[in-house]
Amino acid sequence: MKSAHLPGLLTLLAAFLLCPHPATGLPGLSVRDVPNDDGTALTVSWDGDFPGGRQISISRAVYPDTVFTELTTLDAAAGEYTDSGLSRKATYVYLVAFPDGGAVLSDPVGPEASFINTSRLVMLMILALFFIFVLVYIRLAAGREFFVRKITGLTAIEEAIGRATEMGRPVLYVPGIDDLNNIQTIASMVILNDVARLSATYETPIIVPVCRPFVVPVAEEAVKQGFLNAGRPELYNPDNVRYLSDEQFAFTAGVNGIMLRERTAANLYLGSFFAESLILAETGFSTGAIQVAGTANIHQLPFFVAACDYTLIGEELYAASAYLSKEPKLLGTLKASDLAKVLIIALLVIGCITETAGITSFAEWFRAR
Repeated sequence: MKSAHLPGLLTLLAAFLLCPHPATGLPGLSVRDVPNDDGTALTVSWDGDFPGGRQISISRAVYPDTVFTELTTLDAAAGEYTDSGLSRKATYVYLVAFPDGGAVLSDPVGPEASFINTSRLVMLMILALFFIFVLVYIRLAAGREFFVRKITGLTAIEEAIGRATEMGRPVLYVPGIDDLNNIQTIASMVILNDVARLSATYETPIIVPVCRPFVVPVAEEAVKQGFLNAGRPELYNPDNVRYLSDEQFAFTAGVNGIMLRERTAANLYLGSFFAESLILAETGFSTGAIQVAGTANIHQLPFFVAACDYTLIGEELYAASAYLSKEPKLLGTLKASDLAKVLIIALLVIGCITETAGITSFAEWFRAR
């Protein structure tokens, strides 16, 4: 031990000898690490039965320094105090002082980080169970065809493209205004691939206005692959995937201009939309186009429902990508999600029954602290 610490240690020793010991009637002081935390808190507790109103002062020093800083003054009947915002690299000592002059000094204690929060093990088990469901269903989906309920909006997409073909007008596909880090944009790209395939099959041009630069190459590849899957790669026109602007309403104005100039017969809005949703849908309605929309942004769904012919509501957007692509990973994840929802609903029902019956242990098992 460094000699520079000796004066501090002597001072602490003197303070401990001069302070009344628990045997004199003052409470025993203990300091323990707070469990299941990030290692930045300690709990100071003291023993004794005190009437309410007796105040004590709690001070802290970084060991082996002797400069104590008063933290708080509280009722002794509280029994404990949690000191947070500490450093995992330091060791602390605490001094509990009473108005009558008595005081107790703690042993040096350092906070420790918990590797795992044991109070949330149930959540970890549920999450692990969900991933097991996903892996099992992905493996099953590779060898069999899963049933996915019919989604009316998806059926209407082929009808809309067919109508555009009959009228000799292009199809407009808007993949939302969010970037590729948004799961809705990723789902929209999967749907775009199938829409492009249908457009190529019917030899109908498809226009894809894009709001984010990083979405442009992905949209180009999705459309190109769709035309290739239809066996018509020569019909692919890269100029029809158009970057307009990453400004929300500048992009909206650009898309409206395409609707009015190109007189698109089918407008598909599938992705993440915000305040521009009603502007786009109303403009498309005014041109007489058949419109199919879908978003997981529930605050925009009423506008699409009011102004569009068909709407994919919430998670139907994600189910659509699995429904159209038949990709085992997407189908397996979709089925695993459905099974997880059934399990959660069952747990909720059991929880309601047990709470009604006065059995609280079941709900406590799932309570995260």
